[in-house]
Amino acid sequence: MSAPDDLGAAALTGPRTEGVRPWRKTGERSLVRDRWIDLRGEAWETGRGVSLDPWYMLHWRPWVHVVAITPDDRVVMVRQFRPGAAEALLELPGGIVDEDGEGAIMRAGERELGEETGYTAEDFIPYAAPFNDPAHATNRVHFLFARNARPTGAQRLDEAEDIQVETPTITELLEGLPRGMVAHASHIGTLYLGLLAAGRIAVTPR
Repeated sequence: MSAPDDLGAAALTGPRTEGVRPWRKTGERSLVRDRWIDLRGEAWETGRGVSLDPWYMLHWRPWVHVVAITPDDRVVMVRQFRPGAAEALLELPGGIVDEDGEGAIMRAGERELGEETGYTAEDFIPYAAPFNDPAHATNRVHFLFARNARPTGAQRLDEAEDIQVETPTITELLEGLPRGMVAHASHIGTLYLGLLAAGRIAVTPR
């Protein structure tokens, strides 16, 4: 039988205990760059000396997702077509944080909620900012919880947007999430953490 590769050997001998060694970037080149995307082919050397070239990285601006809850405990959501899934998916309002500086994330959340749904909210409270895809993207996704969301106007959609607003109850969402009601992975985490931050669900350790 042939000798196991590095991964197989690690599985046979148990977990490594000496710690994870940082990688070192040795170069990069721009592949595609415009107002929407900044794709780079980077060269990295792992902590164990393995050369990885190309290692594709997307240098996105930050994103924002909004969990907006109405006074009657409904969550303001949007359904829109997603080419990767080839179907219309139920998601949270959100988009790109297209400016820098203090308050930019809150303004982006308020803008995206209003443009995509026609709703406004009492306030926007940040509760998490995880990385989008730390293996191949540099940006974080800022999660905002918005209280007392109400419809106050019409949608203001871009020419490429065709968005249907839906307002499932919190109970419907919690029952539907394990069954695939929301198919976008990062939005599932946003919802669970947002409802936790809003005090609508609780974590009870066993």
